[in-house]
Amino acid sequence: MDKFRAKFRKELNAHSHVGKVIAVMSGKGGVGKSLTTTQLAVALNRQGYKVAIMDADLTGPSIPQAFGLSGQTYGVKEGIVPRVTKTGIKVMSINLLVENPGDPVIWRGPVLADMINQFWTDVYWGEIDYMLIDMPPGTGDIPLTIFQSLPVDGIVVVTSPQDLVSMIVEKSVRMANTMDIPLLGIVENMSYYVCPDCGHKHYIFGESHIEDVAKQFGIDTYTQMPIDPTIAQTIDAGKAESLKIEHLDNIIAAIEK
Repeated sequence: MDKFRAKFRKELNAHSHVGKVIAVMSGKGGVGKSLTTTQLAVALNRQGYKVAIMDADLTGPSIPQAFGLSGQTYGVKEGIVPRVTKTGIKVMSINLLVENPGDPVIWRGPVLADMINQFWTDVYWGEIDYMLIDMPPGTGDIPLTIFQSLPVDGIVVVTSPQDLVSMIVEKSVRMANTMDIPLLGIVENMSYYVCPDCGHKHYIFGESHIEDVAKQFGIDTYTQMPIDPTIAQTIDAGKAESLKIEHLDNIIAAIEK
């Protein structure tokens, strides 16, 4: 598989260096993948690492909004300059290249793949310890391009309680295995709701099966994130850096290994 991937590997921007590349993926949309990406980036940044996010969800980009970034980026002789958040996280997204972020991206697969490659080759990332890639949902053209063209070191899969009893997670796990990329952990988002009055956990979307799924695929690291309306409100307000989600600590540790 290494020889196969080497045939498609793209060279990083000549003026940049990236230590580790971590892909955050999900079997379908709406499970909190981008939330997980932002909070992993924020946590790593707080630990003193130089962090970047590549927003590879070209048809549904949401990373700039989560950090309150708007307006177009620009280019210098070294390449396209990513936007930088208040705490120093570098971000590149299609929404930072177009005049109107509300315009739909109506491109076919090959054009989308070329854009992803340009995010790697043409963006002046500089020195980065960890690059997190916010993947589009599913296992289509863009994930395949990323796994073939970029030196992905590990994958974090984000899911919800409903998905864990279906084939959705299995497809993501099997794609990681097929591409011979380590699966670092599973994040089950919207796992439960804690009543603010009595502190009791309510499993709104059914009982969790994350332990069974982790055991089935031999995954040692997994975590559950609760339903918390204030988190969504904070992200929508562009204040992702003000959050601290402790439920991701073991995923962070797996990334750092």
